[in-house]
Amino acid sequence: MTNIWAVILARLPLAALLLACSFAYAETKNSCLDCHSALPDPLGVSQETFSHDIHAQKGLTCASCHGGDPTSDDADKAMSRKAGWKGKIDRAQIPQLCGSCHSDPSFMRTFNPSLRTDQLSQYKTSVHGKRLAAGDTKVAVCTDCHSVHDLRAPSNLASTVNPVNVANTCAHCHADPNYMSAYKIPTNQFADYSQSVHHSALAVRGDLSAPTCTTCHGNHGATPPGVAKVQNVCSNCHTFQAQMYEKSSHKAAFAAASLPGCVVCHSNHGIRHPTDAMLGTGPAAVCMQCHTPGDACDQARAGLQSGLSRLDEAIKGADQVLGVAESSGMEVSEARLGQDQARDSLTKARVTIHSFRTDLVDQDIQVGLKVAAKNLQAGKQAMVERNHRRVGLGISLVAIALVLLGLRLYIKQIES
Repeated sequence: MTNIWAVILARLPLAALLLACSFAYAETKNSCLDCHSALPDPLGVSQETFSHDIHAQKGLTCASCHGGDPTSDDADKAMSRKAGWKGKIDRAQIPQLCGSCHSDPSFMRTFNPSLRTDQLSQYKTSVHGKRLAAGDTKVAVCTDCHSVHDLRAPSNLASTVNPVNVANTCAHCHADPNYMSAYKIPTNQFADYSQSVHHSALAVRGDLSAPTCTTCHGNHGATPPGVAKVQNVCSNCHTFQAQMYEKSSHKAAFAAASLPGCVVCHSNHGIRHPTDAMLGTGPAAVCMQCHTPGDACDQARAGLQSGLSRLDEAIKGADQVLGVAESSGMEVSEARLGQDQARDSLTKARVTIHSFRTDLVDQDIQVGLKVAAKNLQAGKQAMVERNHRRVGLGISLVAIALVLLGLRLYIKQIES
């Protein structure tokens, strides 16, 4: 009897596992996938594909959107109107269908309490939503951006709305000249963005805080930023530049001419890395697009560029001397650290440029020049000390050599 109970108790974990598996099968049975996994695109949906879907991972099934009875193997019953079968969802109804869950705070709280539930109301305010309401079914709806049966969480790198993929997702429509021809808007945004400093920061350096399409245009409430107020969009990240721009004469001038602020000098989608050459007169220059050579503004521009160049050269000169001193074994760490302060002054001056006030920019430049001069002097002193040490070392070596020579002669004299 004891042996029988021992066998039963030993097999209980296996029985529990089999029972759990049978329950799991009952809960996950999905006759929809049994058929659609064998169908070609666009009707084909494999079990593997659907398993990646965030909805499937949360326990939702095909019936959650399409209706029907996925537990029935009878196609007529599974896709009967009595079972709530909806079939293919019309594009115009997709936002409302998604919103039936995503606009319900009580329902969504059971899955993700932090998820916003105003996506549908935001979408209705967007250009996409307004055009859809007017009958234009070519505009983007939820599934165009988020995918359909393999919808991933935005934090997933494979998600079509992960920051690194957003630009490609938008480009599916906005970079297609044929698809966008009816809207009479450019289709070079993605090509320009791909060459931008923002794209480089995001895609090359992996900085997920770098701007992509939705950063500036919004996501569900996607509307172009007000052209006359584009600086308000840029200032969300570039706070100090915006503060300086508020002090500038360009603000009023651009507003009077209905020019789009930051875009005048920096462009919009194809923003390149800013350099001091933008203040020059060469191909990269921007000031002379509007100003006349030799006028007061041109003279101020030349002064600003000259000041930045002087500080940049001063920093490089100090770096060179300190580098040689350091490689010679001299202690110049304090001066090396001080160079960061000089570089900070240069960076600040380049930001203050947006005020277009020579007095404010010159203040930052003068601070940086003083710091760089101090560090240069420290480097030169270290080089003088190095030379003294070398002279002292040379004298010491000569003295040691003379002593050794004298000892050798003395030994020979004793031996003789």
